[in-house]
Amino acid sequence: MKVAVLDIKGKETGRKVDLSDAVFAIEPNNHAVYLDVKQYLAHQRQGTHKSKERGEIAGSTRKIKKQKGTGTARAGSIKSPVFRGGGRIFGPRPKDYTQKLNKNLKRLARKSALSIKSKEKAITVLEDFNFETPKTKDFVQVLKSLGLENKKSLFVLGDTNNSVYLASRNLKGSDVITSSELSTYKILNANNVVLCEGALEGLQTNLTK
Repeated sequence: MKVAVLDIKGKETGRKVDLSDAVFAIEPNNHAVYLDVKQYLAHQRQGTHKSKERGEIAGSTRKIKKQKGTGTARAGSIKSPVFRGGGRIFGPRPKDYTQKLNKNLKRLARKSALSIKSKEKAITVLEDFNFETPKTKDFVQVLKSLGLENKKSLFVLGDTNNSVYLASRNLKGSDVITSSELSTYKILNANNVVLCEGALEGLQTNLTK
């Protein structure tokens, strides 16, 4: 599949690149996509939630009133969950939310996500670019040139580029990552995926192993 390469002004450079059908034109596997997105979201959870149960509450252990003759229910501890300040019954405990998926399934999920975006014509190939100084207004101008100023966009770079990253990080709707950081969730969460030329070779090689 041939795709025209654009410059940062949104104009065609006259060059075209070949996007592999094995990556950008497969039949999407929805279940693989579901599992990979589910794992990504699960890994965003810290799992540090905790509340104190009655055995962990600091306080006196004396019996707070006599067993009989009060006309109310018996009570043996101020730490009881029925009293204010007492422990919580079956409260949350720290938990590890990590899930394991094999590499082939994750590759299939990423290829499926890219193929979905390709069918939606939501993939743009951009020539590699850089900024002399990281200024947000320069990155905003790139977005306007590509018609993405009001859309969620994902820029995939070949190598780490601090100038481009710093220029974009104040923008809520734009995300800049390297090809090694690409995930199914980020692909699907963006309205448009912008692939820099330098990222294509490594991306296609990694996904066709």
